[in-house]
Amino acid sequence: MEENSNFIRSIIKEDLESGKRDTVITRFPPEPNGYLHIGHAKSIVINFGLADEFNGQTNLRFDDTNPLKEDREYVDSIKNDVAWLGYEWENLRFASDYFEEMYSRAVLLIKKGKAYVDDLSPDEIREYRGTLTEPGKDSPYRDRSVEENLDLFDRMRKGEFQNGEKVLRAKIDMASGNINMRDPVIYRVSHATHHNTGDAWCIYPMYAFAHPLEDAIEGVTHSLCTTEFEEQRPLYNWVVAECEMESQPQQIEFGRLNIENTVMSKRKLKQLVDEGYVDGWDDPRMPTISGLRRKGYTPEAIREFVQATGVSKGSGAVDEAMLEHFVREDLKMKAPRTMGILNPLKVVITNYPEGQVEMLDAEINPENPEMGTRQIPFSREIYVEQDDFMENPPKKYFRLFPGNEVRLKHAYFIKCEDVIKDEDGNVIELHCTYDVETKSGSGFTGRKVKGTLHWVDASQAIPAEFRLYEPLIRDEDLKAADESEDKTFIDFVNEDSLTIQEGFIEPNMKDAKPQDKFQFFRHGYFNVDPKHTAEDKIVFNRIVSLKSSFKL
Repeated sequence: MEENSNFIRSIIKEDLESGKRDTVITRFPPEPNGYLHIGHAKSIVINFGLADEFNGQTNLRFDDTNPLKEDREYVDSIKNDVAWLGYEWENLRFASDYFEEMYSRAVLLIKKGKAYVDDLSPDEIREYRGTLTEPGKDSPYRDRSVEENLDLFDRMRKGEFQNGEKVLRAKIDMASGNINMRDPVIYRVSHATHHNTGDAWCIYPMYAFAHPLEDAIEGVTHSLCTTEFEEQRPLYNWVVAECEMESQPQQIEFGRLNIENTVMSKRKLKQLVDEGYVDGWDDPRMPTISGLRRKGYTPEAIREFVQATGVSKGSGAVDEAMLEHFVREDLKMKAPRTMGILNPLKVVITNYPEGQVEMLDAEINPENPEMGTRQIPFSREIYVEQDDFMENPPKKYFRLFPGNEVRLKHAYFIKCEDVIKDEDGNVIELHCTYDVETKSGSGFTGRKVKGTLHWVDASQAIPAEFRLYEPLIRDEDLKAADESEDKTFIDFVNEDSLTIQEGFIEPNMKDAKPQDKFQFFRHGYFNVDPKHTAEDKIVFNRIVSLKSSFKL
């Protein structure tokens, strides 16, 4: 990672220099209960980036301790996302790899008098826990003998009890000022098939118990997580110490990444998918890494964005324009320039020879001359944007209107001579004339025009679909949903978050492949959609518009 605001780097550097650590081992530990989103990208970049910087290693480990919510689909998507972002894990691990070890450590706690089997219901456990201002009270089962607890825990494993009938709790301090230390549940009964272990287990460790054990088993030196886990750090350290783990990982918290007008709740994202409000987890409106990839974002842009946000304890929301800035910066030297018409209006150049087609030269990327040039056809009939014509324009309108002359990008000056309308009065065609002396690149200086329009040749244009996106839900709507008594965030989904337009592209784009990226003149950067593009139609997702108000 680049040198920027990063207090974790300072901690690691000091640990190595002081001899506290002789290596750096981190891990990225997602739960396989959904697709990764842009917030997870921060954790990926931090964990893999810092380990790489200090010649260490990073494990990809799935915290698969809740079989009711986990699926192999999520495992595969997470692996794909991490690799796409450009990182290689040292080891692929699952929490379920360590279930036998975790069980043994739980038995150790029981033998030490540090854990007990409890018969209280989940509601009773919550009631007994107390509040932030009032201490909890002991469960009536807290003082069971070691022998009874060992027997009951063994019977839990053998499947003798129903879901919720019994749990194993750590025996710490029901009066602790930290609610996480008030005898937390560390094992529960769950008769569910696990994606990795099948039906081998019917009891599963809780995340707060399993996670520190996983870190210790793998020899993780620096366990990096977001600040929501800061209050669980005492429990993390207690588990490592009382389970007598040889390795002593250090938990360090950093502020999570939030982006304005972006839903970051995995639960809400799953609801959008399950209820059909979006086209799957990889819908380009989703902030998932797969959604951003399908929309056209690049791994380089995401990495640069995350690094620019820095690493601190704070977790304020970042302007969405900042993320868009980095994809523009990445694509401006890579993406070929081209022309596409999203809302076509036919133009007939009445004084251009019928049946003639000439090939015009155009640069592929003026900011990167090494990409060379392309040839585009020009003939008597072309398409322009409907928005580029007004019959009765206001002042300082420099595009097409009756009697006005404009420049066609890479081609000629044309002048609007006549307007053709249908029986309802809608403009359906323009008749224009061109000046052969004004060809682009000819050096013509006889007169100047103020408007430059993009276009495509009608005789060879390729039909295309363009998908334009807006945020699914804006921050003010999320706030309104939170404050509403009878509405949920689903009621505030932006109905205009997707606009589909049918238009045309240059014929030299006929071989465009899924994930190819282009800059369409005046429209923005677009990506060939890998899901809906077919042999008879190319579908483009707009990645970002051309203009940005963001300044670093």
